[in-house]
Amino acid sequence: MLSFESDYTEGARPEILRRLAETNLEQTPGYGLDPYCESAKEKIREAFGTPDADVFFLVGGTQTNSTVIASMLRDYEGVVAVRTGHIGVHESGAVEYTGHKVLTIPDHEGKMDAEELDEYLTAFYADGTYEHMVIPGMVYISFPTEYGTIYSKAELEAIHSVCHKRSIPLFIDGARLGYGLTCEANDVRPEDLPGLCEVFYVGGTKVGALFGEAVVFPRRGAPAHFFTTIKQHGALMAKGRMLGLQFDTLFTGGLYFKAARHANEMASLMNRIFIEKGYEVFIDSPTNQRFYVMSRERAEELHGKVRFEDWCPVSEGKIAVRFVTSWATPEENVLALKEII
Repeated sequence: MLSFESDYTEGARPEILRRLAETNLEQTPGYGLDPYCESAKEKIREAFGTPDADVFFLVGGTQTNSTVIASMLRDYEGVVAVRTGHIGVHESGAVEYTGHKVLTIPDHEGKMDAEELDEYLTAFYADGTYEHMVIPGMVYISFPTEYGTIYSKAELEAIHSVCHKRSIPLFIDGARLGYGLTCEANDVRPEDLPGLCEVFYVGGTKVGALFGEAVVFPRRGAPAHFFTTIKQHGALMAKGRMLGLQFDTLFTGGLYFKAARHANEMASLMNRIFIEKGYEVFIDSPTNQRFYVMSRERAEELHGKVRFEDWCPVSEGKIAVRFVTSWATPEENVLALKEII
């Protein structure tokens, strides 16, 4: 059966598997203190134009989000996100489990609006009883968003400006960062990111790695003893080279961006097929997540032929569905959809 369910259903780029096999019997220091992690960190610093960045490797997205957020907030602070933000919807309360509340504001096709963020923060501090409330201590956004949409450079600058005015950090969740940076609609360069936030991470799990996320604090901006915080959260791998070697491979010869670009190209081809077949686009995403409207009956029929996700109700009898391509999606699978849908 064809699968367009997600971008982490396959294993890993063959280049990664080969290097893991080739280095399998090497003996290296643990906990990320090995040459492969050091090499990967240097390549990431170079790719994002931030030579002084602190870089750390963690295993998965939820673990990364909760660890970074907990490390940067005081115990009475919460994190501001849009209501569709991953940390408040699909992470099982991981942030709240660390003792920090997710404070939500409206989204616009998954995106945060800088003016609304400013209004929210202004109204919060205008309330004379605000010290009885959870203090907004950080802002969280995803690039791309949970709807596959992306922020323009100007939009990121506007959000970051609001954060700067309030002296709170901006955290960019980059679980699918490669797909955002390589889509045709994007005007944000990799080297722009360090100037647009206080911390971001480079997603590997969904962009060609077996697992792994690389947290980047530009300008040596990591919280004190962040390494210790990682271990406290159960996020420190003894066999840390498993992470470093994967990112070292992905950031050799532009492989990370090549892998992501392929997924976007396959998504564009898929989108043309859906439009030719007369399906309504639910949200106009430029990345590898695409959303369409169809009747519930049609969706149930297609589930017997192809894997995809029912997203949300649209109207009586109609739902939005999500089809996702990945770094590994072959063109013949996309073309096969034409006969199925």
